[in-house]
Amino acid sequence: MFRQLFQTAALICITAVPTYASDLLAPQGDVILTVSGKLEVTNVEGTAQFDMEMLQSLDNTTFETSTIWTEGNHLFEGVSLANLVEYLGIEGERLRATAINDYAVEIPLEDAVEEGPIIAYKMDGEIMSLRDKGPLWIVYPFDSDPSYSTEVTYARSIWQLDRIEVLN
Repeated sequence: MFRQLFQTAALICITAVPTYASDLLAPQGDVILTVSGKLEVTNVEGTAQFDMEMLQSLDNTTFETSTIWTEGNHLFEGVSLANLVEYLGIEGERLRATAINDYAVEIPLEDAVEEGPIIAYKMDGEIMSLRDKGPLWIVYPFDSDPSYSTEVTYARSIWQLDRIEVLN
């Protein structure tokens, strides 16, 4: 009786363990974002790599805002930084966001809040090209909260983003 109970309990424990890596399939297209560091969900050698289709399959967020780099208001669409952090099970204090040209900024994890910045892949309904600050641009909703209209936040709005590293 005890043996059967032990085997049943062991089976329940084994099947109850989540398999995070299987939740994030390997990218099929060109990798446009690689996230590394302390992650619960990975898909390629301890990192989370995304192609455009994978990013677009996550819950998307849109907002309209002006920026200091563009004329007028624009509609931005992408995955919220908060959703990406939650989806990947990111733990740490800061994110190092790096662009294709190796320009890097640090973003405190506390910036990853609902109604906060997004990793935008569309501006005004169009996929952003390299010439237009794409394919990925961290954009804050500057017009929705005056606290986002600071030099510090502007510096964190990195375009041509291609990798994020989780820092302690």
